[in-house]
Amino acid sequence: MNALKNRVQLIGHLGMDPEVKAIENGNKLARLRLATNETYQNAKGEKVTETQWHTVVAWGKTAEIAEKLLTKGAELVIEGKLVSRSYTDKDGQKRYVTEVVANELLLLSKKS
Repeated sequence: MNALKNRVQLIGHLGMDPEVKAIENGNKLARLRLATNETYQNAKGEKVTETQWHTVVAWGKTAEIAEKLLTKGAELVIEGKLVSRSYTDKDGQKRYVTEVVANELLLLSKKS
């Protein structure tokens, strides 16, 4: 049951091509922006679609796969865990970020 404590699965479309960086030790880091949509009917019976944007980070082999296969508009499944962290920006302000650290990617379709 330990594997189920912090697990996220998202299905959505990439909002941009992956940003891939090589880190000092030769490891790769890929940053993705994933849009997920939820559609429902409001009280007036109108169809409403809400889009949520998620920041996804992939490391190592997963980042290499993202770099080779993923492009803006691609539909994919991402499985990973939620990670929260903080940092100090260039203006000295403390910022808080929650990201999905991906351990698996499944490409459902490429952008047509």
